[in-house]
Amino acid sequence: MKTALFIPCYIDQFYPQVGIATLQLLERLGCEPHFPEAQTCCGQPMANTGCEQEAQESYQHFVKVFQHYDYVVTPSGSCAYHVRKHYDVLEQTEAVQHLRRNTLDLAEFLLQVLKIKSLDARFPARVGLHQSCHGLRGLRLGSGSERNIKEYSALRTLLNMVDGIEIAELQRPDECCGFGGTFAIQEPDISVKMGKDRIADHQRAAVEVITAGDMSCLMHLEGILRRQQSPIQVKHIAEILNSQV
Repeated sequence: MKTALFIPCYIDQFYPQVGIATLQLLERLGCEPHFPEAQTCCGQPMANTGCEQEAQESYQHFVKVFQHYDYVVTPSGSCAYHVRKHYDVLEQTEAVQHLRRNTLDLAEFLLQVLKIKSLDARFPARVGLHQSCHGLRGLRLGSGSERNIKEYSALRTLLNMVDGIEIAELQRPDECCGFGGTFAIQEPDISVKMGKDRIADHQRAAVEVITAGDMSCLMHLEGILRRQQSPIQVKHIAEILNSQV
């Protein structure tokens, strides 16, 4: 199985430890992921701003770089969703269709492809799980409270494999954090208020760490936490799954 690792721009620039944790985790599970150095952005930021035509050069470059891999794995539900759902504007060549099927969020890859049942991981802390909108409602990594189906969460399933962890119960476990990419820029007041509400839920649950599958959501929440001088930390789920504290 030929697997590539795609690291989103903001992780590469601001949270490289998340990319490293993802790589180490995959290697510990027996994968040998390639990291194509020619990779750049998937094009999501431009598309979110309404410039999808201009973003198509990034789309085409992504296809060129990753088309020969069986799977592309990324620690970002939003990037995985963007490739899968928004690359429909490209000519649907075999390469494009292949990537749209096989670009997966880390949690999807671990549970659906590797089919892991256990992890050699330890993280003794009280953790609050934030389920990002793209992962929850786009990739269907969780049931979502608005759907009348049996409750499930791919991220929670993985966290339950970690020794020593205590997962806090939140009052609103699937509420948006308010980041929304460029929404946070265009509507900062609403975005911050939503972020504060999200943090308040975690604070009521007395969490020590907030985790998620999208570092973009955590970046938004971390900014608010810092301004509040809160001791709560944020960690991408890959960091927890790779932890052996």
